[in-house]
Amino acid sequence: MKRIFFILFLCPVLFTIGCSQNSGKNDTATITSRSVYKMEEGFVEVNNIMVYYKAIGNGDPLLIVHGGPGASHDYFLPYLLPLMKNNRLIFIDERGSGRSQKLDDPSGYTVGNMVEDVEAVRQALGLGKISLLGHSFGGVLAQAYALKYQENLSHLILCSTFHSTSKMNQVFDKMKEKMNPELRARIDKMEHDGLYGHGKDFERSRYTNEYMIAAWGEGYFPYLYGNHPDPNYDPVGNGIMSWDLYREMWGSHGEFVIDGNLSSVEYTESLKSIKVPTLITVGDHDECGPSLSQEMQSQITGSKLVVFPKSGHMTFVDQPVLFISTVNEFLHPMK
Repeated sequence: MKRIFFILFLCPVLFTIGCSQNSGKNDTATITSRSVYKMEEGFVEVNNIMVYYKAIGNGDPLLIVHGGPGASHDYFLPYLLPLMKNNRLIFIDERGSGRSQKLDDPSGYTVGNMVEDVEAVRQALGLGKISLLGHSFGGVLAQAYALKYQENLSHLILCSTFHSTSKMNQVFDKMKEKMNPELRARIDKMEHDGLYGHGKDFERSRYTNEYMIAAWGEGYFPYLYGNHPDPNYDPVGNGIMSWDLYREMWGSHGEFVIDGNLSSVEYTESLKSIKVPTLITVGDHDECGPSLSQEMQSQITGSKLVVFPKSGHMTFVDQPVLFISTVNEFLHPMK
């Protein structure tokens, strides 16, 4: 009887210990699952063009479009990753850019076609209403999407961008006027001589290294960063991009004038039709001058403008904590 009693007494204890151990495992699994963010990537076919996407995070969809034109989503990483705690981030590489398919005919690189690419990705991934964030040229694309597909948006975020090519060109004129005279003369000469077709065969379809260093390095760098200049920034490395796309959209006559098909971007009056909640951000010495963001804010009813201090064009690099908190508070005001 004593042996039987001991066994009967021990069984509940073992059961309790077992439950406690299992409970610990479940808690660990729960904690782990909450701290692990699985990434999905793939391609969406749009009119026989493969558009690359990368999705990561939890929550309502936030689709993000990059600048350039002709860059890729890579420069957003790792800076925007904290947003995935409250949002499902969907990065895309625009047609002809990054991992997305290149076109045989560069005339297919237009803002209008890229708007349809964004809409196709939204539909193919079953995203429903999205928040849309665009940086630099991506902000131009985001505006164009909002002007056509406003009903598919819950929020619009326009970062360091422009709404009028003619006014952006005026900003570039002022930027050039403020340059060191020696630098300006050097850049003017290279632009006068033509920026393509120079050097060895493998160099002839892009800017020369000398021009990239002068324009993107010496000329642009003061307007790119402020608080946290990127020590890895390389103006020549910046030239790893889609050059046929860039020439079609930006133009062939230099960094300080847009005269490609982006010259059609004149949204000033159209912006009045945007009614979705809109956040506009810009650096206090941004390449896309703060005056452009101020005018956009005046045209979009109810929009909010945030000017980041000690920030250039790469505001999420210069002020990462402030940038993330600003976007989160806009998308999730109660959190």
